Amino acid sequence: MTDAPTQDATAAADEPVVPEAAPLPWADLAPEHFQLLRLAPLPTDRNSGARPLRFVEFGHAERHSKEHSLLRMEIRLPGQKVRKEQNVLDIRVDHDKRLVTIGPDSGLQIEPLNRGIGRFMLAQAVQWAQRKWSHYRLEGGALANKDALNEDTRLRRDHVLRSHGVEVEYADAQHLKGRYVETQVGELKGGWNTDKLQRVEMIEAANMLQQADQKLQEKEAQLRERDERVSKYRREDSGLRFTITCLVAFAVFQAGLLIWIATHR
Repeated sequence: MTDAPTQDATAAADEPVVPEAAPLPWADLAPEHFQLLRLAPLPTDRNSGARPLRFVEFGHAERHSKEHSLLRMEIRLPGQKVRKEQNVLDIRVDHDKRLVTIGPDSGLQIEPLNRGIGRFMLAQAVQWAQRKWSHYRLEGGALANKDALNEDTRLRRDHVLRSHGVEVEYADAQHLKGRYVETQVGELKGGWNTDKLQRVEMIEAANMLQQADQKLQEKEAQLRERDERVSKYRREDSGLRFTITCLVAFAVFQAGLLIWIATHR
């Protein structure tokens, strides 16, 4: 009766203890530098819906130590909240292993979709990593299964990765278990679709606001001029109506007078 607990305790003691993973450095790093991005107006997409002109904020920050480097990027949508894991991309560099990894583990989740944001963020990551660490390796990893549930979404994701020099392979015929292959950082490709997304510098944003204000003032002047013309036409219309009323009254009086003269001869 007393042997079972003893055996269980012995077995538990014999099990290997898995050490907890060390916390990643700069886990709470927040973006420090910001830039305005212009999302060009595009035709309505059957999956993502309407794609009007829109402006978003691109934020980033980086840290370096002897062992690690980190580039954290984030897209902020004015007037709209997104989930914590959306619109965030981490590029971590392990200098001891000469290895570059992409985070978060849930994958790059973009909102709004199909506006060029994903390619832009990956292009920034490639350019940043290639400045000093072209001889490092980009670690391969699994792709999120949820992206494979919609064929158009999966094809778009694979096209984006391959356009940056990252090869995608699948372990099944249904294309559900996908992964991106380990690649030399120097073999990656930067660049994004500038027809969809453009950087907006501070002076450009100021000029855009100035031009918008000038156009607004021009529209207000045109509206005032139109209102004045409408008021003038209304005054003229009132005068014409009074004149016509007087003429009608005079005609009726004259007709009555003629009838009276004719009947009293």
